[in-house]
Amino acid sequence: MVKLPNISQIPISRLIIHALLILAILVVSFPLIYTFIVSTQSLPQATRLPPNLVPGSSMIENYGKAWAQANLGRIMLNSGVMSLGVTIGKITVASFTAFSIVYFNPPGAGFIFFMTLLTLMMPIPVRLMPTYQVISSFGWVDTYFAITLPYFVSATGTFLLRQFFKTVPQDLVDAARVDGANPLRFFVQILLPLSRTNIAALFVILFIWTWNQYLWPLIITSSEAMRVIQLGIGFMIPKGGTGLPPWNTIMAAVVIAVLPPLLILLIMQKEFVKGLIEPEK
Repeated sequence: MVKLPNISQIPISRLIIHALLILAILVVSFPLIYTFIVSTQSLPQATRLPPNLVPGSSMIENYGKAWAQANLGRIMLNSGVMSLGVTIGKITVASFTAFSIVYFNPPGAGFIFFMTLLTLMMPIPVRLMPTYQVISSFGWVDTYFAITLPYFVSATGTFLLRQFFKTVPQDLVDAARVDGANPLRFFVQILLPLSRTNIAALFVILFIWTWNQYLWPLIITSSEAMRVIQLGIGFMIPKGGTGLPPWNTIMAAVVIAVLPPLLILLIMQKEFVKGLIEPEK
């Protein structure tokens, strides 16, 4: 049986630190908590001032309306395809790029890597119109290719994996070469398994980042069938109307939209944390 410590025996400084941490958690999580509360209320309760912080009894009704009104099944499928496609594509391109820079050391590798990092300094809106013109020239507007392929190159992923690959001992590379492993076999059977936690951390970050994309899908898609979750929630807000927006239904859709990235984070939590705090990083 676990014996709980006596509160009087805990130093006052530790109690203050824990109290501050609990307060910080409540402050950070309050928007999400309040979103869930509103999603369970009727519209009069959700729009009442001061805000009502007690959950209501309209949860099932609100979530059913949100699912039907925003066609959440379809738009979440689109967001899932975009997020998984972009994440897998970014990791694949970044891992091969980092591998070639570190182990093949082509002429001008340093300059190529510098130019890759330089793209991080370019604001995303600067790249929108040229990218749109390229996608339009291929006839891919309003398709899955349009919302995934332009994001396949990741300077951040290339940088993180390059830094990890440089920590792999040269003795391991020499041992693989002595055993007759060609570069591709070394990459697939040795380097990628060693990079599992780094790739997991990168996967979580990229998936959540892609899931939250709004501007590019708004520009490159035009049909309701190709909307992603962020656009679907935005279109639930009436434009130019005089009535109150159905905030309870909108918040229900927001809660549903949070679930997939939250599930990914929970499933990969252990690998994600290890990938961020490993000494090699």
